[in-house]
Amino acid sequence: MVGIIDYGVGNLFSLQSTFRCLGEEAFVSGDPQALTKAQRLVLPGVGAFEDAANKLRQSSLDTFVREQAAQGKPLLGICLGMQLLFEKSFEYGEHEGLGLLKGQVVPMEGLLPGSLKIPHMGWNRLEVRGGRLLQAVDGQYVYFVHSYFAKGCEDSLTAVTEYGISITAAVEQGNIFGCQFHPEKSGNVGLSILRTFCDI
Repeated sequence: MVGIIDYGVGNLFSLQSTFRCLGEEAFVSGDPQALTKAQRLVLPGVGAFEDAANKLRQSSLDTFVREQAAQGKPLLGICLGMQLLFEKSFEYGEHEGLGLLKGQVVPMEGLLPGSLKIPHMGWNRLEVRGGRLLQAVDGQYVYFVHSYFAKGCEDSLTAVTEYGISITAAVEQGNIFGCQFHPEKSGNVGLSILRTFCDI
């Protein structure tokens, strides 16, 4: 059973539908007591880092996520949800993340060739460098929408994509997983990734 964490941001019901297409029981909740019953947790997210981090703290879900991760429960962060797993973000200031993974979230602006648009939006190829989650999808294309990306995360880096520069596409450390792209919007490749997460 997959618990999708509802803290006021994210593609919640699209994710729920995707898991159900895989034959997996999935539910959306912001109640830690209910989420504790899930065998796996997904932290989605769209929007601004500061707003999302504040909402997690205000609902005490930040503490819950850290506790569940420490207990070894598989946790998958998607897009902004992945960025929240890191120590901090420099999106419009400096903001603390969950600190589950070493690294920082930085803007693409000033780092990309001038000909490339920000946000990075569309289908890009995965270059898989390790880990369990993406082992079957090296070289496949997935869907990205973001203007910030993780750096300094060599300890957990498992995939990159090229967009003028090498961009962190996925991370993995123990029971903690993250995808900068959206598996639920990535067709059969995304379904394969979510199936692998459910089988870990």
